[in-house]
Amino acid sequence: MHGRNIRRSPLGPRRRMSCSLPRDIQAVFFDFDGVILDNVHVKTAAFARMFQHYGPDVEREVVRYHMEHGGVSRYEKFRHYLENILGEQADDERLAELGRQFAQIVYEQVIKAPFMPGASETLEALHGHVPLYVVSGTPEDELARIVEARRLTGFFEEVHGSPRRKPEIVADVLCRNAWEASRCLFVGDATTDHDAAMSLGMEFLGIVPEGAVSPFPPDTAIASRVAICPAS
Repeated sequence: MHGRNIRRSPLGPRRRMSCSLPRDIQAVFFDFDGVILDNVHVKTAAFARMFQHYGPDVEREVVRYHMEHGGVSRYEKFRHYLENILGEQADDERLAELGRQFAQIVYEQVIKAPFMPGASETLEALHGHVPLYVVSGTPEDELARIVEARRLTGFFEEVHGSPRRKPEIVADVLCRNAWEASRCLFVGDATTDHDAAMSLGMEFLGIVPEGAVSPFPPDTAIASRVAICPAS
């Protein structure tokens, strides 16, 4: 987080941290995969499985691109795989079929996925103190079903997914509520989350699991746990 708003630990922004929200915070926006639920590995395995019959080189490239483009819609990834890796046509019908296959593979596993460390406690702590939103690259109808199945709907004002991109979604919420971007926090685990926050002038907290390499710029505040509490 880059401004005055978040109370940081004395370890500095590159170290693992938890934070207390400022009194004037207006909203908190959460990515979902890898922030609320520990399910990124489920989707990585699904992409690998769907393209493994093309051979190990294609499978590795599919997984590499997926890992480097967290938060991007699966349909954008499918288009890239087909057109740029396989040299095949990516028409709407084929993309839709790949999307259906992917959802069938991951849905039940996502429903059963554990929370990210600290995520459920953070939602409980912040609920009723500050408006909370989900902004994800997962298709919005599927995301809504997952949130409902996990009994999380009541924690969030709104739940948003693709096809709209994250900057557009957040900008719309800010505009409708007449909120200042600098007084809102985005919590994410991917560079697309960071880029969305920076493009709008928001505060940002990157979630980087213990032992993982941070994908974020060196001055980005990061935490291994989703440990956020209301202003004291």
